[in-house]
Amino acid sequence: MIEQIPSQWLVIGSTIVAVVMGTLVMTVRAKSTKKPVSAKKIILPPLFMSTGALMFVFEYFRVAPLQIIEAFGVGLLFSIVLIWTSRFEVKNGDIYLKQSKAFIFILIGLVVVRLVAKIILSSTIDVGELSGMFWILAFGMIVPWRIAMLVQYKKIEKKTMNNPKQKPTLIT
Repeated sequence: MIEQIPSQWLVIGSTIVAVVMGTLVMTVRAKSTKKPVSAKKIILPPLFMSTGALMFVFEYFRVAPLQIIEAFGVGLLFSIVLIWTSRFEVKNGDIYLKQSKAFIFILIGLVVVRLVAKIILSSTIDVGELSGMFWILAFGMIVPWRIAMLVQYKKIEKKTMNNPKQKPTLIT
């Protein structure tokens, strides 16, 4: 059924979805800095995203092993930037995610890179296969980032439990 939709419509549709999702991520991230962080809030997004792997049940979205390695490798590289910009702050014994001014620019940059890559690659790679590759890239970016955040959060949580009346401090 999806194979019957013209590929340019799939590219346009997925581009619109990517822009909407990028905007949603920026909004959620901005709001999340106003509430304390918990281990659950760090762990849940990759778990929710993992349901997207069900797309690979369908032949249309399956990716060759070399493309899996390439997409995951690019995701790991992008995750380094996200790890680098994610910091926590302790306020009144609670741990907050410190909003980075660079994060919004990095996220916009990632969306732009994704859109340009999709436009270029859609002429040589099937749209379904490309969708699978971008999901792998995103998952390969989010999982290491969230693991690093969780490790950092646990270290800060342990320190905070020992000194709950700590003044606001930026933890790097």
